[in-house]
Amino acid sequence: MALGLSMALARVDDALSFAHEAADPYTREGFTVREDAWGGDLGVKDQQAVTAQLFKGNVYWFWLGTDTKGAVITVHIYDSEGNLAESEYWQKGRFAAAKITPKKTGTYYAIVTVEKSSRERSNWALVYGYK
Repeated sequence: MALGLSMALARVDDALSFAHEAADPYTREGFTVREDAWGGDLGVKDQQAVTAQLFKGNVYWFWLGTDTKGAVITVHIYDSEGNLAESEYWQKGRFAAAKITPKKTGTYYAIVTVEKSSRERSNWALVYGYK
């Protein structure tokens, strides 16, 4: 059992490496990546909500990565009323990202989805940054 758990954690760590890889170009633009990170595994069309306290006046990017080759993953940002709040979005291979400039300070939700995958479950990791 312990071996299975360590292998699962290693896969999420791999996904986390891909999330940080997606963030890398933005750090050169002055974005600071927070230490907070989320991860897990999802089946195709499954979703996971991640909450974050965001502050008016900052610009945020959420970067998502997966270690599953060929998987299509997405992340979208919603406000506390359920309205799509992102101003920009992209998806490329095992990476996805969404940008938000909050109109007010509050709780926002990053919705992670595995749109397509060759595996029954795909590992994912999400990080975010601001400037």
